[in-house]
Amino acid sequence: MMDMSIAYGGSYTDNLIGTLLAIFGNVLVSISLSIQKYSHVTLAGTKDLRAFYRTKTWWCGFVLTCVGEGANFISYAFAPLALVAPLNAVSVLASSILGLIFLREKSKPKDFAKRYGLSFLGCLLTIGGTYLFVAFGPNSHEKLKAENIVNHLVGWPVLLYLLLEIITFCLLLYFYKQRNANSLIIILMLVALLGSVTVITVKAVSGMLVLTFEGTMQLDYPIFSVMFVCMVASVVFQASFLSQACKLHDSSLIASVNYILSTVLAVVAGAVFYLEFNKEDILHISMFLLGSAFCFLGVFLITKNRKKTKNFEPYVTMDMVNGVPTIHDKGLVVQPDSNCSFSYGALVNNDGVAPATHSVNLEQPPVRSRSSNASNGQPDLKRD
Repeated sequence: MMDMSIAYGGSYTDNLIGTLLAIFGNVLVSISLSIQKYSHVTLAGTKDLRAFYRTKTWWCGFVLTCVGEGANFISYAFAPLALVAPLNAVSVLASSILGLIFLREKSKPKDFAKRYGLSFLGCLLTIGGTYLFVAFGPNSHEKLKAENIVNHLVGWPVLLYLLLEIITFCLLLYFYKQRNANSLIIILMLVALLGSVTVITVKAVSGMLVLTFEGTMQLDYPIFSVMFVCMVASVVFQASFLSQACKLHDSSLIASVNYILSTVLAVVAGAVFYLEFNKEDILHISMFLLGSAFCFLGVFLITKNRKKTKNFEPYVTMDMVNGVPTIHDKGLVVQPDSNCSFSYGALVNNDGVAPATHSVNLEQPPVRSRSSNASNGQPDLKRD
């Protein structure tokens, strides 16, 4: 009983350290991204011709990003995946609050509540869900030595899980590459499947590095090199698919759907690979799932209220007087245009330009007589 209490206490302390590190890292990443965006906006609003990477503000945000991601990386060595992975909702929550502070919009309380009511509800759900899955999440922690990782890797549940994941990934990749299936779910499922491999390898690499710093050398085992290579490769391909998704779909929808899919597969990977829920009862698992569902709904409501970026959809209008073509983007005139124009190339005339106000003279110009033209030595004009 004494040994079990000591092990439980050590596990509880490690989980607390990992959870606090993950929360600190996510908040720091959100602050750094806000600082970098502020640097870009400030630089664009001035006549400063310097590149963004030559400003102190951008470098300050970059350093904070590195520190935050480092804290997230170390947190995987102390806390289970089921606790660390859903804590990415803290980053979304902090970004929403910081964005509201940086905007500093002056609006009436009624308009403010109408515009940001869903975001406020999402923040409350995210905070409540975070408390639930942290309080009722798995409390088991294992020192990830190289031998333990190998034992987990060769178990039949892990091999079956990896086989199913590889088959699913290959099928989705076939439809995406050969069938041109650019659906958001397909792309983000590819990202989530790669993300599950990422979190498994990150936890293994982080755990072995922490043990090495504590005095137990783990870097000379082949499994460390295998996990490190898989970690780097999965991160690179994951970033590639995410960038392709951002080119095709709205960023706010990508943020919410990617968080949900990545968190679900990361929790499943932790349960299968590291056996994190083996010693948990039904009540704790149910409350953990309830907290995760609250976080999913909260993140969806927060990102749903963001402004969607408008794609450039040009069409052309012709000036009726001068015959000069003018390019529009949903009513925004790209080239100077007079108020007397009509549109073509669009099904609906939604350019917002007023109808023609100048009178157009449709009468034909007078044609000189043949005698007068002959006297002046000019050729006769042919009448239509």
